[in-house]
Amino acid sequence: MRIPIIPVIVGLSVIATSCSNGDQMVRQFISHNMPASTYYYPKDTLGHLSLPKPFSVPTIGGMFQDLYYWDTYYTNLALLSMGNVEQARNNVDDILYLIERFGYMPNSSNLNSNNRSQPPYTSMMVRDVYEQTEDKEWLMAAYNTLLKEYRFWMTYRMTESGLNRHFNMGSEEYLTNFYTYLQTRIPSLRDDVSPLERIRIASQFLSEAESGWDFTPRFNTKCEEFNPIDLNANLYIYEKNFAWMSYQLEIEGGKQWERTASRRLALINEYCYDNDSGLYYDYNYVTHTRSTVYSAAVFNLLWAGIPDADQVRNIVDNLPRLEAKYGIVACEEGIRSDVYQWDSPNAWPSCNVLAIAGLDKYGYRKDAARIARKYVDSSIRIFRETGNLWEKYNAVKGNLEVNEEYKMSPFMGWTAGAYLYASDYLINLKQYRI
Repeated sequence: MRIPIIPVIVGLSVIATSCSNGDQMVRQFISHNMPASTYYYPKDTLGHLSLPKPFSVPTIGGMFQDLYYWDTYYTNLALLSMGNVEQARNNVDDILYLIERFGYMPNSSNLNSNNRSQPPYTSMMVRDVYEQTEDKEWLMAAYNTLLKEYRFWMTYRMTESGLNRHFNMGSEEYLTNFYTYLQTRIPSLRDDVSPLERIRIASQFLSEAESGWDFTPRFNTKCEEFNPIDLNANLYIYEKNFAWMSYQLEIEGGKQWERTASRRLALINEYCYDNDSGLYYDYNYVTHTRSTVYSAAVFNLLWAGIPDADQVRNIVDNLPRLEAKYGIVACEEGIRSDVYQWDSPNAWPSCNVLAIAGLDKYGYRKDAARIARKYVDSSIRIFRETGNLWEKYNAVKGNLEVNEEYKMSPFMGWTAGAYLYASDYLINLKQYRI
């Protein structure tokens, strides 16, 4: 029997007010419900890892009742928008604790998912919190822990191209069972394959789960062969942040980190940038070809500041390939052999946040504001119809007719973060008269 989870209500500040009644309604919902998604596990039990601080879970009830890695970055956007720096820092401290314990941040604090990580975001979370607290002692400790996570990616997720990939640490028994599970989700997986082939196929999909995009047509079921543009963009941010932290802490290494970041930028442009189309795609370092699926992962590159002005202009010109009536879809629509939840017409909070942030970074504020408006208006419309925020939605129809790998739960923490980020963006843009 599972022990009760201890809810912890932390201090909440007043959220910024906008003139929209719908906006205020959603903000009040978030303010009221966010404390109920904060829990505390005082000790390891029944597969749940103990954590030193209260932590945020993605849902109130439902299947996601642990600390999840990249979800937490977006959840922290909500907490910081609300002025709740304490809980944002608690979440980061718990992630740093798990990195110290395992040498990497697991997919979640559930033992069942410690055979993989998720897209690396700790460096960004640390910087966000530090810029609020200016606690140099805390930053120094976080810096040293971040080095351990970075070494994990550079040791166990490095490829011959010089760029990184996703992989996993699943046992043969786990992968065999995972294949059976996958058959309930992916109709094309057959029974008449050998045990070794089941393990090989399951490993590819488990590595895809590490990408956070489980599942997507981007990798054509060969995730382990690809250098994903979003993963490498995030690691570029790590390297730039290490340089920044070095300067903040007045320690050596800043210039070396700058050179390391520059090398990664050059490799991304060498392997992932397609000169013919002027766009970026995931690179298959085994076949020496690029994916044919154009995806919203391109916005991680903008967020990281990797493309030059001409490259960004071409990405902006191609926005209609990813921008639907109600927001950014995960991938450009195309012919697929299977149905994927990280594909059109599904819109995910992370993709919309990074589109807004990336476009704004390069000065394309009107485009960023248009996408923010679509995300805010869609969220309000769906909230009026259902009384909840949701993990994802249909960006073509503006409703909840989504492709899903599991039954979708209401009020995902990262949806609150994406909503407040997009809404705050529109409010702040008033000073630019947009």
